[in-house]
Amino acid sequence: MSHLRENIILIGMPGSGKSTVGVILAKLASQDFVDTDILIQMSAGKSLQEIVDIDGYMALRRIEEEVLLNLDAQNCVVATGGSAVYSPAAMAHLKKMGVIVFLDVDIATLKSRVRNYETRGLAKRHEQTLEELFSERTALYRKYADITVDGSGTTQEEVCEAVLTELRARKIMPF
Repeated sequence: MSHLRENIILIGMPGSGKSTVGVILAKLASQDFVDTDILIQMSAGKSLQEIVDIDGYMALRRIEEEVLLNLDAQNCVVATGGSAVYSPAAMAHLKKMGVIVFLDVDIATLKSRVRNYETRGLAKRHEQTLEELFSERTALYRKYADITVDGSGTTQEEVCEAVLTELRARKIMPF
């Protein structure tokens, strides 16, 4: 793989803005956009919620890991599923492919954005609350992030500018 660190990989909670910010960021950075949730659905032939309902949340995590391990993106902004961080192998692969950006959003913002928590197709235990999921995943997002951008109380455009500013400041990417 000769495309070392040329991709921007977005991680974060469902509702943090990975897909929405990713499209805008790809445009600003003159890159393509890949949403791994769509790749998962295409691979499985089912929606994320159908995978969880029929096969269980661990099946969703396994499919996600397989999709991520087979991902070979170049010059892309990649929006990952919120549960990508449960796979150390997938995260190591993504880290080789690009810079990992954690879109950090507080729980209040997530609650205002994610109204369909129970039917969104999340890789979580059935009884797990949004607060529990947030607590469990935040440490993992921080562990894998090269850059953390606060997306609470900001517009998607402001988040994109913050990402690009960090990338420029660290001389990670030539924008």
